[in-house]
Amino acid sequence: NMNFLSGIWWSLPLVLVWATPPVTSSWWYMGAVGSSRVMCDNVPGLVSRQRQLCRRHPEAMLSIGRGVAAWTAECQHQFRRHRWDCNALERGQRLLGRVLLRSSRESAFVHAISSAGVVFAITRACSQGELKSCSCDPKKKGSAKDSKGHFDWGGCSDNIDYGVKFARAFVDAKERKGKDARALMNLHNNRAGRKAVKRFLKQECKCHGVSGSCTLRTCWLAMADFRKTGDYLWKKYNGAIQVVMNQDGTGFTVANKRFKKPTKNDLVYFESSPDYCIRDRDVGSLGTAGRVCNQTSRGMDSCEVMCCGRGYDTSRVSRMTKCECKFHWCCAVRCQDCLEVVDIHTCKAPKTAGWISRT
Repeated sequence: NMNFLSGIWWSLPLVLVWATPPVTSSWWYMGAVGSSRVMCDNVPGLVSRQRQLCRRHPEAMLSIGRGVAAWTAECQHQFRRHRWDCNALERGQRLLGRVLLRSSRESAFVHAISSAGVVFAITRACSQGELKSCSCDPKKKGSAKDSKGHFDWGGCSDNIDYGVKFARAFVDAKERKGKDARALMNLHNNRAGRKAVKRFLKQECKCHGVSGSCTLRTCWLAMADFRKTGDYLWKKYNGAIQVVMNQDGTGFTVANKRFKKPTKNDLVYFESSPDYCIRDRDVGSLGTAGRVCNQTSRGMDSCEVMCCGRGYDTSRVSRMTKCECKFHWCCAVRCQDCLEVVDIHTCKAPKTAGWISRT
């Protein structure tokens, strides 16, 4: 079965259209509640527990839809210079499900970042008053003390605990139906993603007093930009630990004894990744034919690495760019339009450019 994340993605147009009217609209809410069963029953890939949560919290599904868009964009950003670029969905191919079916590092990252995206979206919706079931963090009340002295809790602290709780219930529901190694791997990476969002919760304060003095401070907790979570999980992807199941089937041990035991913050995987050089449905690979490469780079986006040694084509194109920008007081930057001629390098296709499928 394809993971529910793919199901949510393919239902995203429905979810986003459903989200068009404002949440505060009473007629919309009545209609939404009435149609929640229809909507939830038509999202492919959900297990019964997820459908129950969907029907009970139909407005939360709108937030999850936004979370899907956020984590997908972040995944594409982090992999933009790699052979597998998390763009399978964007190109109209249902390949992300194939990636998720494997136990690779890419699958570990997708599970972590998608779980994090749900936490972020639900928590943000709580703070913005879009969900009936939650609001600002109710525990952040009264006075407290930090390294700078005393302060009063005020404003609207992000209710990260609710976001984590809801994401755990919704995202983990499918994995909890199975007790196999893959389910344990997914649960571990889902949790690592949730913890990553919470890691970047920061305290923000506002000073009150004569002439801006800080005789009284009001503080609240706020999530950092989702990019921080993406950057952190990208580092965890690069340091992901290959594991095997222990003998009693209750947990992991490292595949290579020279490496440390994974913590709850680490990403884990079972299978080595394919090279993603050629189009292969079975591994969720679109190949790198036609991908833009960097002729001067020595990294993963270099023409040698990106094109898998097949070589590349060069085309000269003209494009408009902003140039001769000047700052004008106050407060504008004015630029001219300039025509720029650049060389674009794209990877050659293999001699047999069709799909490879082993089924």
